[in-house]
Amino acid sequence: MRRRLVPAALLLPFALLLTACGGNSAADTGGSVDGKGSLTLNVGDQKGGSEAILRAAGELKNLDYKIKWSTFTSGPPLLEAVNAKAVDIGGVGNTPPVFAAGAGSKITVVAAWHGTSKGDAILVPNSSKLTRPQDLKGRSVAVAQGSSANYQLVASLKAAGLSLSDVKVKYLQPADALAAFTSGKVDAWAVWDPYTSQILQAKQGRVLTTGDSITNGLTFQVAAPSALRDKKKAAAIKDYLERLRRATDWVYGHKEEWAKVWAKDTGLPYEVALASVKRTNATRISVAVDKPLIASEQQIADTFTQLKLIPNKVDFGDFVDTRYNGDLPPSTTAARASES
Repeated sequence: MRRRLVPAALLLPFALLLTACGGNSAADTGGSVDGKGSLTLNVGDQKGGSEAILRAAGELKNLDYKIKWSTFTSGPPLLEAVNAKAVDIGGVGNTPPVFAAGAGSKITVVAAWHGTSKGDAILVPNSSKLTRPQDLKGRSVAVAQGSSANYQLVASLKAAGLSLSDVKVKYLQPADALAAFTSGKVDAWAVWDPYTSQILQAKQGRVLTTGDSITNGLTFQVAAPSALRDKKKAAAIKDYLERLRRATDWVYGHKEEWAKVWAKDTGLPYEVALASVKRTNATRISVAVDKPLIASEQQIADTFTQLKLIPNKVDFGDFVDTRYNGDLPPSTTAARASES
């Protein structure tokens, strides 16, 4: 039986949304922010991402450099641009750096944030008979390959005593997965916020399980090694990260204001944006890029290597730079704080 389709007004904006981490997609030039001086920092972004939050928090004022934004629809092509030196720095989820490292890309993780993974969910239609993760055996699950949801699916299945081979994986970009999910062509969808909030707010599905206590809840800023070797660009990256950290902290006391900006930038209904902000965005805390964090990412890398989804052994510690840690708390401390 065909399930009711999402209204077009809700579906169309998501073709433009950040797709945190899957598939191939080209970049669009998102414009520039004029500051003082001749230095230009090339920043990779996703719709409603870093540029939007910096602007909303007033952190794009009094720059000593210019920012040229390039907007991507997903994490892997953003990191391809970093590897190609077309982008100096950009933000992605916890899994794209692992796949990029496995491909031998020239990337360096320079900053991280930790939040809850409650917005990372495996969704099923309201009419589904599935009630627990174990029920996914033999069922079809849509997920973006190489995305944070890809690992969340693997980890959730493992926690339920299943493996990836026990389900019928359908690798689909979020826009295609959304259509497949709402038309009943797949049994479940592993995805992240704001898609989780969109499905729940539209009453198109329910949560079977989340990544809470299953995945590490990390997001990263990833830089090009060539930019880090340039003293002027390295200084600009330091300033940029400080501004981004302040902007992320600003969300805690301005959830409604940020949701309005985010809704306008992405085309999301305000109610969906606000639900996503409360569930996911407002939980993020700046995290030091330290040994526990590296070990957590190493676990993801080893998992995908064992599944033969990454061809080579990855030493994640080779792809980080701790120079911008400053006086940030240890990642384990920040993780506990964001989950409290």
